[in-house]
Amino acid sequence: MKVLVASRNLKKLKELNRVLESAGVQGIELLTLRDVEDYPATPETGRDFVDNARIKTDDGVRHTGLVTIADDSGIAVDELRGMPGVLSARWSGTHGDDAANNRLLLDQLSDTPDERRGAHYVSVCVMQLPEEIATAAGMETEYVAEGHWHGTILREERGEGGFGYDPLFSPAEEPGKSSAEISPQRKDELSHRGKALAQLIPPLRKLSTLEL
Repeated sequence: MKVLVASRNLKKLKELNRVLESAGVQGIELLTLRDVEDYPATPETGRDFVDNARIKTDDGVRHTGLVTIADDSGIAVDELRGMPGVLSARWSGTHGDDAANNRLLLDQLSDTPDERRGAHYVSVCVMQLPEEIATAAGMETEYVAEGHWHGTILREERGEGGFGYDPLFSPAEEPGKSSAEISPQRKDELSHRGKALAQLIPPLRKLSTLEL
């Protein structure tokens, strides 16, 4: 069963592949937007993570006819009243400029004491099935999963792994380390996205057994 991951981020693809492998799910071939014909993307103008993830799965199903998984995620900083939130990827004004986003966040928290630097990651993963596949499989057309990962914001970037705000985020389970300094396997176990993706394993397992 081919499943589209509606992203060009190969690290997200590897993350889901590791989750599938860890759960012993076979028979799922993951594709990214790099593997399908280009199609026009609807602007991500949703008010929350669920809205934005659904925009991406709607596009994927409509243009490719494939089961589509999309993640929308971000970081919520206590001192900033939950921001950047859904604006995390474009916090500095340019979408996907991790370095600029991290610099801006550090500047905004420069005078914030350690005890007020709490934050958490949020990931919402949506899996949408084309109507005909859902009907044939006796499944829902949509599955929504949400995961959170709590920690604090460091005062400088640390580590070379991960992406986004990982060099600044210190998980509660690994105090003193950034999430860019822990192994991919440990990150899958702890992370917001790992927790959300794990909730999609049961429907993915069912899809893996279908011959459509």
